[in-house]
Amino acid sequence: MSVTESRRPKDAETHIGNHKLDPSTLMMGYGFDPALSEGSLKPPIFLTSTFVFDKAADGKRFFEGITNKHGSGGKAEGLVYSRFNGPNQEILEDRLKIWEDAETSLTFSSGMTAIATLLLAFVRPGDVVIHSGPLYAATESIINKILPQFGVHYVDFPAGATREELDEVMANAKAKGRVAMIYLESPANPTNVLVDVEAVAAARAAAFGDEAELPPIAIDNTFLGPLWAKPLAQGADITVYSLTKYAGGHSDLVAGGLVGKQSLLDKVRLMRNTMGGICDPNTAWMLMRSLETLELRMTRAGENAEKVCAFLRDHPKVEKVGYLGFLEEGSRQADIYERHCTGAGSTFSLYLKGGEREAFAFLDTLKIAKLAVSLGGTETLASAPAAMTHLSVPDERRAALGISDNLVRISIGVEKAEDLIVDFENALRAV
Repeated sequence: MSVTESRRPKDAETHIGNHKLDPSTLMMGYGFDPALSEGSLKPPIFLTSTFVFDKAADGKRFFEGITNKHGSGGKAEGLVYSRFNGPNQEILEDRLKIWEDAETSLTFSSGMTAIATLLLAFVRPGDVVIHSGPLYAATESIINKILPQFGVHYVDFPAGATREELDEVMANAKAKGRVAMIYLESPANPTNVLVDVEAVAAARAAAFGDEAELPPIAIDNTFLGPLWAKPLAQGADITVYSLTKYAGGHSDLVAGGLVGKQSLLDKVRLMRNTMGGICDPNTAWMLMRSLETLELRMTRAGENAEKVCAFLRDHPKVEKVGYLGFLEEGSRQADIYERHCTGAGSTFSLYLKGGEREAFAFLDTLKIAKLAVSLGGTETLASAPAAMTHLSVPDERRAALGISDNLVRISIGVEKAEDLIVDFENALRAV
């Protein structure tokens, strides 16, 4: 056995006999071989820019992988340089794909780096991107403002669109050029409106079924995934994550991830190999630690959100609560929820009676909940999307998408639910 072979990790086990192990169990050690790190129970942080080859032939072989010389999709047989790969990043990517039973995974320095690299890997001048709306404002800026500078067009549709509406969207997009990607966000940020991924996949098949290569469906699953929604099972090809949120979950890191089909993510890997943007070793290590408690944190936050929203729904100063657990029975949104989701999540939209003045008064009076953007952390966060995260969206579009001045986005954490209810009750007195 060569030195290189002896340094390869042993195969990770996902089953005991015929019993398939749960993702929450596999997060404790999957993809890491203690024998390669002096018997360390947990992976060390590998703070190095480059890796030593045993032989020159190994270096050549590894670079053949990085450069896709023999069709490897940019994946090297061994460690090369920290812009391409590293032990912490590779272990993290091995674990991320487990949650959705995906073929592969890639990690990035931020969610927006993941999204930008994904789009750049697929679009060409003259192409069209179809997307749902609303999207996170920075995502919308890339598709609607930056890519058009390079001759890329877009066609959008409202998140709750029906199959008939989607068929029309596909036809309109095809008339404009080659459709490079269908990009979704569900639930939509910040309105919590769900996209019918199955209907999108069916409409794509009807519109492009006779073509050799279908435009991939990518979906931002940050609000619900990977615990409460698994879009790959509904027909999506790539799932997008801001790993800053629930996966990281402690508001102490910024990272992004993609999981999905190997053939598609290989194209993104080649783009990442050239441009950089891979998650750094320290952040990857922190994410591995956070994934160990992902299910526990999300479950507690979801239970808390249900209790908090039950209080807010009937409050006289509340216009409505955009919480997935309150969807009208028999409605189209409820139907999508029942087919696509396993939980209502812990992030929701609160519409107060009034406008910006009332929203600001509520936010300024909070004691436990923190006035900050982002979501999915252990602490409860609240913000005003129209004045903050979605301020760059034109006024008319914000109005059309329901991002109004009286909207407060709330992400519930793992505090005691009863304490949060008291905090919100007190803040509502200022409205």
